[in-house]
Amino acid sequence: MGTVTWSFPTTIVFGNGALSSLAAQVAKVGGKRALVVCDAGVVKAGIADKVKAELEKGGISAAIFDRVDPNPVEKNIFDGVEAYRAHDADVVVAVGGGSPLDAGKLIALKVTHERPLLDYDDATGGDRFISSNVPPILTVPTTAGTGSEVGRSGVVTLEANHRKTVIFSPHLMAKAAILDPELTKSMPARITAATGFDALTHCLEAYCSLGDHPMADGIALEGLDLVAKHLVKAVESPNDLDARGGMMKAAMMGAVAFQKGLGACHSLAHPLSSEKNLHHGLANALCLPAVVEYNQSTIPQKMQKIRDILDPKAHDLADAIRSLRSRVALPKGLAAEGVSRNDIPKLADKAIEDACHRCNPKPTSRDDLAKLYEASL
Repeated sequence: MGTVTWSFPTTIVFGNGALSSLAAQVAKVGGKRALVVCDAGVVKAGIADKVKAELEKGGISAAIFDRVDPNPVEKNIFDGVEAYRAHDADVVVAVGGGSPLDAGKLIALKVTHERPLLDYDDATGGDRFISSNVPPILTVPTTAGTGSEVGRSGVVTLEANHRKTVIFSPHLMAKAAILDPELTKSMPARITAATGFDALTHCLEAYCSLGDHPMADGIALEGLDLVAKHLVKAVESPNDLDARGGMMKAAMMGAVAFQKGLGACHSLAHPLSSEKNLHHGLANALCLPAVVEYNQSTIPQKMQKIRDILDPKAHDLADAIRSLRSRVALPKGLAAEGVSRNDIPKLADKAIEDACHRCNPKPTSRDDLAKLYEASL
């Protein structure tokens, strides 16, 4: 099967070998000098050099910036802006998982926006300070989880508040996203599983979140169906490009759907990354069953609909999620990842500050979030 191109509204080029279209997409937005934003893992896998070669083959001068942490911090953004200016770049090409993709967006933002990053915090309405004056951004995902390649937000831990901070604006959307399943084959099984659970959580929380957005709901349900069909196979058979491609679609759809909102699971997960350095997808996987149980009585019909997609034989949705988590060999709880009861007060303080729980179908207090951490241990 060849590549296909979608627009929703980002131009999305999907298919095996889609990377070969990158230089043409950069040229289409007027780019001539690209800063390739990635992390050390993308370099080690040889993907950064492959992207650079594709750009240069198409007449685009490219420089690699790989100083992005697994959970991006403010310094990564400032260092990236320096690299952008040193290369005299006019376009950002962000390559990798959610961290480099988010960092690439925020580097592009800070090239032209002078306010401190804290001012752009979505929780305080910071999007009002973000104008259309942002260099073009193109994204090349190498994982299938965050969907950041088509999202309109970046997440970074700031010095001012020491928490994962969401910066959100339609002006941060990529001009084009290149989804090439071949680039995800190098993902280890554990990362495939964890990022897959991130896609699942995005779709699930978007569908369950407060508000009326039937298009987001439809996309979220289809994304969940793709996860049900492809996640286990992608973990067990890493060279299965159909499964890899199915998970890339699910991740992309999750990010489109969560424009409707997310929920308490993400408010729990964000502090686990900033305080305990947990992989974001893994944090979601470990907290999701408890959140689903918490929400069960509020939205029983939605819960049953999702259970029927994931595992119609399961007793309830929480059991379906735990079963899937076990099948992809992820741990049973936070304790296995070094989180203890002593951590909960600080984590709960951070979680209640996170805006995602405001869209949870059942209201959550700080004490509720603390109990959800306890239930997830």
